[in-house]
Amino acid sequence: MNRRRFLAASAYSMAAATLPLQTVQEAAARTRSVSGGGLVGHADVAAVRDMVKLFMDRDERHGGQHGRAAFVQYLITDVAQLCRGRFANEDVRAEAFSVASAAAHLCGWKAYDSGEQGLAQRYYLQSLALARASGVPGQDGFVMRTMSQQGMKLHRPEHCLALAESGWERARGCVGQQVEALFAITHAHALAKTGQTRHALADVQLAETALAARGGDEVPFWALVWGPPTATVHSRTAKVFETLGDRPNAAHRYATAAASRPGATYARIIALDLVAQAEQQAKQGSIEQACGTWGRAIDTMAGVKSTRTLKAVRSLRADLRPYRARGVRVAAELDEHARVFLDDHR
Repeated sequence: MNRRRFLAASAYSMAAATLPLQTVQEAAARTRSVSGGGLVGHADVAAVRDMVKLFMDRDERHGGQHGRAAFVQYLITDVAQLCRGRFANEDVRAEAFSVASAAAHLCGWKAYDSGEQGLAQRYYLQSLALARASGVPGQDGFVMRTMSQQGMKLHRPEHCLALAESGWERARGCVGQQVEALFAITHAHALAKTGQTRHALADVQLAETALAARGGDEVPFWALVWGPPTATVHSRTAKVFETLGDRPNAAHRYATAAASRPGATYARIIALDLVAQAEQQAKQGSIEQACGTWGRAIDTMAGVKSTRTLKAVRSLRADLRPYRARGVRVAAELDEHARVFLDDHR
């Protein structure tokens, strides 16, 4: 983590994407061998978990660039010190490495949100090793799920299905129904990316069935990275339909996902879901409806520091160009709204 120049220059690697499919046991063993700190108890772990959760919440509300340097520093000081401690018992050790894994995962997500995909991948691999070292059921699979989603986003699907399958297998039967639904819908997306339409739709149904049967199962904090599982499943389901070319269903699910999250807490992801919804509406020829949705997305982005949201606004301006050329008034008005937003967020 201290080799910052090396990390910052890291490129996304397909070879690195195969590592979770082979083994990270050596890396996990190295994390166990680190020692030399003071005695660590449940209260010490809880304090670090609260801080990680605070940064998770702020990340969703204000974007990945907000507080990024501060959190990386927290990771290489307080979190690293926690992992070097002498643990009061085995449960405390497991909790400590689980929290450390969640912290590394969040650093990866912040790098991802800033467009640094190679650096994000390295953080995810470290998160995976820490999750394996913790022994907490399902957490290592959750990180593999994230790595699958990163590959799909980057249009590098070579190992995405295998990552989604392996991650789900690591968690199957060890987590509650809500978390199972998260694995099922990522697997559905990977199947859609590989052209397996029937199996993808079957997994969409599995995810929805798992959500309906969730009862009162508790969701571990490391699985709440993108908010309530129900909203995450809707958003990922929209991506399945988008991949399959079903634009009406994709637009509907993006809208449902945006409406399923508390607006004050999840501003960035709500804005991105609205952008995706608007894109689907525009591709169906509903440009006035799309402009209204895009406008809501831009308003939601106020105060968010995220490379992805800025990229989304630049992209929508490009999408509006042919409509502006034809003199469509709502397109011209929205383009001006987007221009002012970008000028204010330089």
